[in-house]
Amino acid sequence: MKKVAISYLEKKSRYIRRQIIDITMKAGSGHIAPSFSCVEILTFLYYAATLRFNPKKPNWSKRDRFILSKGHAAIALYVVLADLGFFPCSYLKNFIQQGGCLCAHPENHIAGVEAYSGSLGHGLSIAAGLALASKMDNKDYISTVLLGDGECHEGAVWEAAMFSSQHKLNNLIAIIDYNGASAIDFLPKYLTIEPLEEKWKAFGWEVITIDGHSFRELKRALSGIRNRSSDKPLLVIALTVKGKGVSFMENNPIWHYRIPTEKEFNIINKELRYGKF
Repeated sequence: MKKVAISYLEKKSRYIRRQIIDITMKAGSGHIAPSFSCVEILTFLYYAATLRFNPKKPNWSKRDRFILSKGHAAIALYVVLADLGFFPCSYLKNFIQQGGCLCAHPENHIAGVEAYSGSLGHGLSIAAGLALASKMDNKDYISTVLLGDGECHEGAVWEAAMFSSQHKLNNLIAIIDYNGASAIDFLPKYLTIEPLEEKWKAFGWEVITIDGHSFRELKRALSGIRNRSSDKPLLVIALTVKGKGVSFMENNPIWHYRIPTEKEFNIINKELRYGKF
């Protein structure tokens, strides 16, 4: 793992959030709040922790595989990939625009993107297949997948969970962005996923629950994943806040898919510049 200062990761997180706002405002579309809830997770994975990659060789055979199963947060991933040099930052200006290559959900023609996603429930199956292939081919790459909490309503998630534990895929890491809300409302109001820890443990997974906005807790959960002694796949339940970093977006379901007004945009800029989160 890279040794980087927490202050550096916090600075990167603020940069990513500001880019998300600027890009979606220009595009007039995008999932801001669901992207904000996973910013620290992506920042840690790409700038400090588990992922082995080479932006100059996106298809490098020894790279770790990352699947963004909650594909509606694609803009957050795009900002990270552009910042790391997978493709020019200028591509971000044409997000979901005619003639641009960055779509609303990830597509694997984009450098750094492993698989199409956005139709929820499939990412864990893809990641499990990649993890199994790594073992069968005697490779040492790790397969990591980021799921949404509402995505855990999908039956395919639990089929993949059973498959992964049966095949002892200890090179598979699943992270759930548990912000408590989906597209229309808070999860407990229509279909709870609790008791989440107990369910995944019953399916044969090692489970740890953390604050998904804390780099210290992300480090505690992910620092040793290349040398795990357990033969179980690992699930990290990352407790997050939808819309994290902007006061009127936080825990407000209306912001799942909405673009700020000019007045709201000015408030957001101020809060992201001076706020602490």
